[in-house]
Amino acid sequence: MTEKPTFEEIVAKYSRALVLVAHPDDPEFFCGGTVARLTQAGLTVHYLLLTSGDKGSDDRALSDAELAAIRVVEQEQAARVLGVEKVTCLNYPDGFLQPSYEVVRDAVRKIREFKPDIVLTTDPHTLYSRGVSHHDHRAAGIVVLDAVFPAARNHRYFPELLAEGLEPHVVREIWISRGQDPDLEVDISAVFDLRTEALLHHKTQIRNPEEFVKRMENYRRAQPEPVTERFRRLTLG
Repeated sequence: MTEKPTFEEIVAKYSRALVLVAHPDDPEFFCGGTVARLTQAGLTVHYLLLTSGDKGSDDRALSDAELAAIRVVEQEQAARVLGVEKVTCLNYPDGFLQPSYEVVRDAVRKIREFKPDIVLTTDPHTLYSRGVSHHDHRAAGIVVLDAVFPAARNHRYFPELLAEGLEPHVVREIWISRGQDPDLEVDISAVFDLRTEALLHHKTQIRNPEEFVKRMENYRRAQPEPVTERFRRLTLG
């Protein structure tokens, strides 16, 4: 039986990775340690958020627009901690994300612009795991699958993008965070504290920072060594 390639062996072949998810804070919660490992390995990493997270607070003093603006700034601050080069937000409504023509087209546009080798996203199938899986997390996974294959690589999809000068691009791999039957484990032990530091910038989502840090430490102590983030890895020709 052929041994599975290691994280180091996989990323040595590539130069660009795109984290394409639903909300601000999704990158750090789902794959923040892996993002840190990718940037430390020399890859250029971008974030593409499909929504600005305008439903992500119980604070009635904030309008949806005010909350969205704050959350995007929080995401930019968190991304800088992990070495991410750019954060883009498409500003679709939070909570109602659909893999529509427009959403998939806009995702394909950014994929063709950035030309990532790897796209990281959330599981399109998981309805619940330690609680209910957010609808937008599932929808984002479907958007990624539809955008990467076949749309981003096929010139017959979204001819308006060709008119913009955006030629097809072949993504080599999709990494589905916490996906069913994970077959890639990334050791994040050395960057766990960096991931926590990034997460703490999401102040609208973390009401008690001290308690959150304790929770992260308890989580780390409860894990077998090494601490890992797990993915279902899809390789594409």
